[in-house]
Amino acid sequence: MKRCRVHILRAGSCSHPALMTRRDAGLAPAVFPALAALIVHPDEGPILFDTGYDPAFFAATEPFPERLYRWTTPVRFGPGEAVADQLPAFGFAPSDIRAVVVSHFHGDHVAGLTRFPEARIFCARAGLEQVRRKGRFARVRRGVLAALAPADIDARSTFFEDQPRVALGPDLTPFETGADLLGDGSLLAVQLPGHCPGHWGLLVRQTDDRTRFLIADAAWSSGAVRDDVPPPRLTTALLGETGACRETLNALHRLWARNRELVITPSHCGEVETDSGHAG
Repeated sequence: MKRCRVHILRAGSCSHPALMTRRDAGLAPAVFPALAALIVHPDEGPILFDTGYDPAFFAATEPFPERLYRWTTPVRFGPGEAVADQLPAFGFAPSDIRAVVVSHFHGDHVAGLTRFPEARIFCARAGLEQVRRKGRFARVRRGVLAALAPADIDARSTFFEDQPRVALGPDLTPFETGADLLGDGSLLAVQLPGHCPGHWGLLVRQTDDRTRFLIADAAWSSGAVRDDVPPPRLTTALLGETGACRETLNALHRLWARNRELVITPSHCGEVETDSGHAG
């Protein structure tokens, strides 16, 4: 199996009450980093998992009703924090990115997508359908900003649902199968239902021989996975399906309990070590 170098990058952050992401937390505001992953495949070259925030997010949320997104989750984003601007520290330019794997189409995960015009886009068909959903209010309520999708996304997209399925093996139980994105077992997309339609994670075998499970927003923190504590129903019902969200979190909790060597990486967890600004 091919092994990849993985760098976790922080591309801005947002804040909102901690209670919205974990039902036993308080109302005090908490900061949630927007994390993306730079995956360097030995043959295919640099690939991204999500993009975090980007200046395009602020342009997309300038008009109303899209501005509601910015008001409800205030964003902190400084110069040089965009993933595209961090790539030179690792020896790459945006045009070098061969593919972007999109976990889902919420604005804080795809804001930088237009910065990578040469990249193939791996995503869920069900997720892209949310971008096409009629009604700007309906899209914003579900965290989707249509302006962040490249104009040629249909031509560049390869859907998880259409890729060959492979068995994951006993070390990843209760998850059973993954979509083999490159045909060599190095990047396996795994459906993680509940957070929103078309929400998937990614399994990557690293050069240190550990497997990293990028779980996007299946949990907002590593602690929620360890403790099996979901967000309140208000949050899960607003964005997706409460029952499926809790089932996925419980599955991740059981996986963590039986395989502590697995590096489970939520996209908004402050515990996750990042490589932002450092070539490694």
